[in-house]
Formats: sequence, structure tokens, C-alpha cells
Amino acid sequence: MAYIVLMADLFDNAAAAPAADVPPSNRPGPLADRLRPASLDDVIGQGHLLGPDGALRVMLEGALPSLVLWGPPGVGKTTIARLLADRAGLHFVQISAIFTGVADLRRVFEMARNRRANGQGTLLFVDEIHRFNKAQQDGFLPYMEDGTITLVGATTENPSFELNAALMSRAQVLVLQRLTLRDMELLTQRAEAELGAKLPLDGPAREVLQEMADGDGRALLNLVEQVAGWGATKRVDRDMLAARLQRRAAQYDKSGDSHYNLISALHKSVRGSDPDAALYWLARMLKGGEDPRYLARRVTRMAVEDIGLADPQAQGICLQAWETYERLGSPEGEQAIANAVLYLALAPKSNASYSAYKASMKQAGETGSEPPPMHIRNAPTKMMKDQGYGSGYAYDHDQVDGFSGQNYFPDGMKRPVYYVPVDRGFERELGRRLDWFVEQRAKRGKG
Repeated sequence: MAYIVLMADLFDNAAAAPAADVPPSNRPGPLADRLRPASLDDVIGQGHLLGPDGALRVMLEGALPSLVLWGPPGVGKTTIARLLADRAGLHFVQISAIFTGVADLRRVFEMARNRRANGQGTLLFVDEIHRFNKAQQDGFLPYMEDGTITLVGATTENPSFELNAALMSRAQVLVLQRLTLRDMELLTQRAEAELGAKLPLDGPAREVLQEMADGDGRALLNLVEQVAGWGATKRVDRDMLAARLQRRAAQYDKSGDSHYNLISALHKSVRGSDPDAALYWLARMLKGGEDPRYLARRVTRMAVEDIGLADPQAQGICLQAWETYERLGSPEGEQAIANAVLYLALAPKSNASYSAYKASMKQAGETGSEPPPMHIRNAPTKMMKDQGYGSGYAYDHDQVDGFSGQNYFPDGMKRPVYYVPVDRGFERELGRRLDWFVEQRAKRGKG
């Protein structure tokens, strides 16, 4: 892993002073609080929102609308909300949906109404806003509509899943991004300036420290404080750092947005025939604590949907991997699932049978109760035979080439084509067989 030396001039929205030229600060409190930006220009990261043409910069030219800030932990949602209140001249009130009840909200709204009567607006920042239920979310609407509050909600969950439509229609959703390694280096430089000393880390260890924070600025500053507190007199390398600090657990919610994003990444990597990427996303989900049985089921679905008849063995291999996991358990059984993922990624791909099935289901719903033609109806009784059930049926095994070419669709229905094999894998052979049947049907005039 190459160590990346990053200078402050790589950033458009902030500047870092050299740590060696800045005396240590005597301000009390955690490093994260001491480094809280005093203006939007000091915020690290989120250039797509806070840059010269960023969405928030444009919004501040007029009346600030209600917002939902969606992003991972430690990227500045609370800080941005405070700074927006300062820029817009609004009184800042912060609550958490975890600790706030209906009575608390009523008091907040009443105080905001009083401020408004005195000419002072209120920016109400609601942390973890997705924790409020639908009725509580609806309670904000009248106060947003009459201008009593400007709502800024913060959430780590996908708002389209967690917030109701009425609230979403009255607020703009802004997506905040996890901090990059460049952002983390700038934040480290600022921390060193505040502490008045460089961290006792060599280049690779410095990069590992930033990676340990996993895009979370608050987590990085906590790690920096720990390292600075060691009082090391010689440089710490990456192995010593890893021994002293525990890597932060990856962000993964087995029932949230991250879950669906990662399984989508795994599925698309398999579909895209990239075994290394597929293994990476599989490992990310397993490391996050995903149930291997869920992965075994989804991997089997990939075989059905994306490999299909191009490799008929694929589905069986997935089922064997699933059964192997059930017999071996974790962690040995997870290797069987990894084997299946690799097989699928390298298998020939076809969604022809998947597409054919969906098309047939669609038309079956449209044609209603059209009966089969008389010659292929069941005729268990004499009365039914007298009515013509089964009359004229040609038994294919009695034909010279084992193919009668009769029509098996409802009378009067135009013959559809659902299944179009691809020219890959075993499905190439199926395509040749299908072509022969089509040709014979046309020759016999019974297509």
C-alpha cells in the first residue's frame, strides 16, 4: 500500500496550517469539539454541496428550505446544520429523535412560535429523524408549512424508505458522502495543528490510521487523540499501530440500506463476470455479520436468473454449496458459498429463460381463461371424448422423428416467442435444437 502525501492545496474548500508552526491549544474538551468548523468554508469534504456551485451554497442565496441530510456517521451533518443556522440568521435548536417525545416536541414548537412572533426564525435540527414514527413525522408538517420552523433532519438511513411521503415532499434531500483519504489527511493535519505536534507515525502507519476510521471524521479524531496520548518517542510503524489500535468495524446494517447496496454489488459483480469483485462483496457482507444462509439463497437465485440454461450445472453447484454450509456451519461452510460465487462469476451468462418466464407470466395474465385447443385436452370420460376432447392429438413418440409439430396454444392465439437462447455455453446447443423444431414446424404447416 503506497503512502499518499497530501498537501493542503489539494483542497478547494479548506486550508491546513503546518503543525510544526502552530503552538498547542489549551482549549479543553475532546479534539472533535475543539476542531468543529466555525464557517462553511472550514468544513472538510462535501464539496459537491459546499463548493462554489454546490447545492447548499445556491440555497443560501435565498430563503433556506427545510432539508434532510442523509449520510454516514461522522461526515458533518450536525456541524453543517449549525453553520446553516448561523448563515441564515436562525436560532438553532437541536433534538434527537431517540430521546424526544410528543410533549418535548410541543414545547419546541411553542418556543419557536414565540420566537417567530418576535421576529426570530428557528432552525430545528433533528438527529436520527428516521427514528420518529409516521404520526410524529406528520406533527412537523404544519409548523414547516407556516414557517414556524425550518426543519433540518439528519439520518444515516435511506429517507425514501424511512421518512413518509408528506415530509419528503416538503424537504429537499441532500446526500453527504463519506470522507475520502484526502479529506482524512487534511483533518489529520488540522488535528496536529491543534495539538501542536506531528503524530509519531511513519507514512504507511499514518495511512492505516486514516483507513481505520472508515470515512468517519469523528472516529479519526478519536484515534488521533489516542495516538497522541501515547507519548511515543520514536516512529510507530503500521504493525505496531495495528497491535495498539483496533480497526473500526465496517458500517453494515443487515436490515438497512447498506444490506441492499452490498447484495446488489455482489449480484452485479457476478453478472459482470468479475470473480475478484464478487468475492470482495461476499467478504464484506460476511464480515458485517450477514447470515450465510441468506447469501446461499441469493447466490442460488443468481444462478437461476443470470446463468440459467447457459450452464445447467450452476444451479446444482449453488444448492450443493448451500447444503455443504448447513452441514459444516461457519466458518468452514462459507468457503463452499465462495466456491459457488466464483463458479457463477466465471460461468457463461444468459437471462433468456428468466426473460422468457417473465414474458409468459405477463401474457398469461392478459389472456385470462383461454382454454387449450381440443386435441390436447384431457378426455377421461366417454362424454368428453364425444365432445371432441383429445380428438386429433398426434402422439409425438409415434412420429418418425419424435416431433409432431402440432399447435399447443389456445385456438386463435397468435403464436408468441418467449425463449430466445443466447449463443453461449450449453444454451448454444439448445438454440440449435430450437431452430430445428421451428424449421420442422414451418415445413409441416402447423406453426
